[in-house]
Amino acid sequence: MAGSHYDVIVIGAGHAGVEAAWAASRIGVRVAICTLSRDTVALMPCNPAVGGTAKGHLVREIDALGGLMGRAIDATGIQFKLLNRSRGPAVWSPRAQADKSMYGAWVRATLEREPLIDWIFGPVARLVVEGDRIAGLVLEDGREVSCSALVVTTGTFLDGLVHVGQTQRPAGRAGEPPSRALAESIKALGFRWGRLKTGTPPRLHRRSIDFAGAARRGVFEEDRGDEHPVPFSFMTTTLDRPRVSCWKLHTNDRVHEIVSTHRHESPLFNGQIRGIGPRYCPSLEDKVIRFPERERHLLFLEPEGLDLDEVYVNGLSMCLPEQIQHDVVRALPGLEDAELIRPGYAVEYDFVQPTELSRSLETRRITGLYMAGQVNGTSGYEEAAAQGLIAGANAALKVAKREPLTLGRHEAYIGVLVDDLTTRGCLEPYRMFTSRAEHRLLLRIDNADLRLTAVGREAGLVGDHQWKAYADRKSRYINNLQLVNESGATSESRRSVIRPNEDVLVVAANRGVTLSVADGLEGQLDLQSLETTLRFQGYIRRQEASVERHRSLEGLPIPVWFNYAGIPGLSREITQRLSDLRPETIGQASRIPGVTPAAVAILASRVGRLEHAR
Repeated sequence: MAGSHYDVIVIGAGHAGVEAAWAASRIGVRVAICTLSRDTVALMPCNPAVGGTAKGHLVREIDALGGLMGRAIDATGIQFKLLNRSRGPAVWSPRAQADKSMYGAWVRATLEREPLIDWIFGPVARLVVEGDRIAGLVLEDGREVSCSALVVTTGTFLDGLVHVGQTQRPAGRAGEPPSRALAESIKALGFRWGRLKTGTPPRLHRRSIDFAGAARRGVFEEDRGDEHPVPFSFMTTTLDRPRVSCWKLHTNDRVHEIVSTHRHESPLFNGQIRGIGPRYCPSLEDKVIRFPERERHLLFLEPEGLDLDEVYVNGLSMCLPEQIQHDVVRALPGLEDAELIRPGYAVEYDFVQPTELSRSLETRRITGLYMAGQVNGTSGYEEAAAQGLIAGANAALKVAKREPLTLGRHEAYIGVLVDDLTTRGCLEPYRMFTSRAEHRLLLRIDNADLRLTAVGREAGLVGDHQWKAYADRKSRYINNLQLVNESGATSESRRSVIRPNEDVLVVAANRGVTLSVADGLEGQLDLQSLETTLRFQGYIRRQEASVERHRSLEGLPIPVWFNYAGIPGLSREITQRLSDLRPETIGQASRIPGVTPAAVAILASRVGRLEHAR
């Protein structure tokens, strides 16, 4: 086809798109990002925050693999918290509020400094496929651009429809047009589709809220974040940014009464919305109507930036008519005079069933076509960014004729995410939880670099500076662990030797063994990794043994040409399910809903004989 040519094109510049483009460029191929505007790069249209339970794990892993998100939030965060401190270290997760305009500007500037990344501005009309391979795209203005691989990261824009009360307008998010032509182009390729829904709360004008007065009255509770914040990036050595407070408040009887009275005007309850929304992040209407026994619900007022007037009302997502939303907000204690900058809304959008993808996030139907983010049925910036990194890296590796980057469930939360999507698909927006990981004690935030940085280096994602810092840290960790284990201390004294957050050298078990610890935040990380390993050494070894026992079954490959029909002992339903989803390994087959352990044993035996015969 005529026009420019790139090795990899990324459609979309949200959190999936920017990580995809960055990863591909790090591997050394020529990349183009196709988006509508520079102003919406890495935009945070919902909560201006990064991380949270399990999501913080994803960000640490993205960073360990050479991605951008951890560095971006450390550079632009305005409040940091480490969640779940009262529980075990397996579920500790960092979370930070971002200055959303600074966050987008930081990411955009980083991408613009990369010489291998170009920009294409304008809506895409259709994909170009030649035979069973991606060949490029055509923009709505007629421009043609060819490529060797292409990553779709369109978020909620595929045939997006925004709802506020009975008002509907085609949009991918507030103020931006949907991608209707591109949606039809992708559907024409034969992918299985679904329709999902997400939402966002109203934004309030900061100067219309008397935070101090509400706090004195006892209706707001100040949340200042951690005094000694924990960074997301392993490369961050200081966190000395300005910080802001968030504020807690609760709904009341008056709010619940307004919602109940006007439930028939909500698109969620009058049949106007058909898409399926997330159970774990219900709208205000859902919370009031479906949980009438709850007298109140927790909300957070979260500033969207240091110099921005917008305040995000976390927990107040709704799509009632604008005037009703105004009444709801002013019925909240402390917000009697609050002004809406814009109302909350719900957005419906098309997504591709991720069972259409392999573990590299390449589509099974079209060679060289990859998908990442909400187009795969996920929710959240972090899930999108993780997929973007994997899809972008694999698109570049495909162009370079190298093996794809894939991660196992025992290696990373990213591996759990991709395996869940490609094996089980989505019936609702997918969100990562620590409970989804079978081996979460092995997948902690403190050891993400020890698990993954070498993997990223081999793929070409990790640069020399990050690799040097990792090598030094790994050396300290191994040497310190060896010193403590060889010190002759009892297991109990070994577990009590290390104390995180100390910026001093620690003498192990009073036996004169001096540990090597870096300064500042790096030192805190050194100590945390060492203490956790010592404290939970027995449990860690048991999980490692369990992983090893299942490794042979998990990794046993199923040939792409394998015929499930006619295998004795497999039911017609299981045969059809396996034939449709085409699992890549026996481990993947075992996690497909409806595939029984007996069927897995039969399949493993048959595939094992094929391997032995080679």
